[in-house]
Amino acid sequence: MPDFARKLLVTGCIAVAGAAGLAFAQGDFRTVTVDEREEPGEFQFVRLAYSGNRYAQAGYRGEAWRTDWPEAEHHFLKGINRLTTVDAADQGRVLIPLDSNIYDYPWIYAVEVGYWYLNVQEAARLRDYLLRGGFLMVDDFHGTFEWAAFKASMDRVFPDRPIVDIPEDDEAFHVLYDLDQRIQIPSRMYIYSGVTYERDGYTPYWRGIYDDEGRLMVAINHNMDIGDAWEHADWPDYPENMTALAYRFGVNYLIYAMTH
Repeated sequence: MPDFARKLLVTGCIAVAGAAGLAFAQGDFRTVTVDEREEPGEFQFVRLAYSGNRYAQAGYRGEAWRTDWPEAEHHFLKGINRLTTVDAADQGRVLIPLDSNIYDYPWIYAVEVGYWYLNVQEAARLRDYLLRGGFLMVDDFHGTFEWAAFKASMDRVFPDRPIVDIPEDDEAFHVLYDLDQRIQIPSRMYIYSGVTYERDGYTPYWRGIYDDEGRLMVAINHNMDIGDAWEHADWPDYPENMTALAYRFGVNYLIYAMTH
């Protein structure tokens, strides 16, 4: 397991990733420090810090990858320890795509991917990570515009692999919980508006990308906000059934990633 005493430099806007010189769009440097007293555990929540898609951002936000951080990690990790026998670390970790430590983790999470931008080097690193057995869960992006922005970068990762609907009988949906229920998991704004969708993302989709052996490498949760359901798990106004389902999807994905 990796050394959790090390300081990991990350940023949402300007960053340098070793010799590759990865530059994020704009902003300042941020340092995320992992408590050196923490035991790493069997499972570490890893969030992917990416540079923003300049045409998709259009002034919208500079650090979309930070959405729900660190509250989503906090609640989800507590849920893993409560609901499973997996020993989950107490806090999450943030990595940029070109960090070599990415290979130490079987599961990574990327949020608001309708605003990400992966260059050729980042896409190649992510492709290598996934083909070596890694798993990527993407979440919280909505509608046709954000789908197009997500797919533009994902096509650089896998130009030769299709994005398909995950079959109902896929083991990822049954490895621990039988996930036969398909409801749209909304953001917290549902509490105030009563509307589960955002933009023109009326229909939720569970899609994925598979390797040559039929292993799910990328779980794509489109027109949903699973991270918000984790983050607001202790809000009495957020629907319990939606939070419970969000936990089950996350748990199944991580168990699948750790066993396949």
